[in-house]
Amino acid sequence: MRELSKSIPRRQRDPGFATRYFVGDGVDIGGAPDPLSLYQELFPLLNSVKVWDLEDGDAQYMEGVPDNSFDLVHSSHCLEHLYDPQIGLVNWLRICAPGGHIVITVPDEDLYEQGAFPSTYNKDHKWTFTSHKSNSWSTKSINLIDLVKSLGFKCQLLSLRLEDSAYRYQLPRFDQTSTPVAESCWELIIRKRTFQEIQNLGLRNSNNISNSNLNQYYNQYKIDYQTLKNSNAENKPFMNFDELS
Repeated sequence: MRELSKSIPRRQRDPGFATRYFVGDGVDIGGAPDPLSLYQELFPLLNSVKVWDLEDGDAQYMEGVPDNSFDLVHSSHCLEHLYDPQIGLVNWLRICAPGGHIVITVPDEDLYEQGAFPSTYNKDHKWTFTSHKSNSWSTKSINLIDLVKSLGFKCQLLSLRLEDSAYRYQLPRFDQTSTPVAESCWELIIRKRTFQEIQNLGLRNSNNISNSNLNQYYNQYKIDYQTLKNSNAENKPFMNFDELS
């Protein structure tokens, strides 16, 4: 089924996609069957989305794509088809601009493959994926935490989430992604740190440009907070066990 299309309603409910992740110029790796560009108008800050698929070249290397080319690198269910996902992610990070985002979905090995590999439902799957499991039944299992850590400090993991809201755990062994609603995947959201952040070991530079029109409000927050503390200086916090009145 159309796994990218299934993800759109939940991504619309998350303001991060509209304001931070799906922003600027993007590339959709392996997107030809179900491209993100179909839904571009739902994310107003997304200027463009280039589909990259087999006819464009090997997704593992992204040859010919300059470094730091895209604000968004998106891929839905492509990483499991690569011969070396680690090399693929290195190159996807390479073409992502500093401060940009990489949004990836891959099938969860327990919910999709369900204990059998090579895959019952997609013979081209070369790897299975999991997270926080010390051991796996799959001889081709990749731990996503370890995979992201292998990218080094340049990579900032913002989110790693199992998407199973419409998955029915009581069903017998069955490819639930063949239904119109069920997802059985991990979604990773990675941010590429800026050069300055890397130099500062992750500390972002503060914006030293003052805006006098806003300073009065920010300063009032500080005043209100200090006034609240001063007005209750005699009472230690969480020490009043009186009955509620």
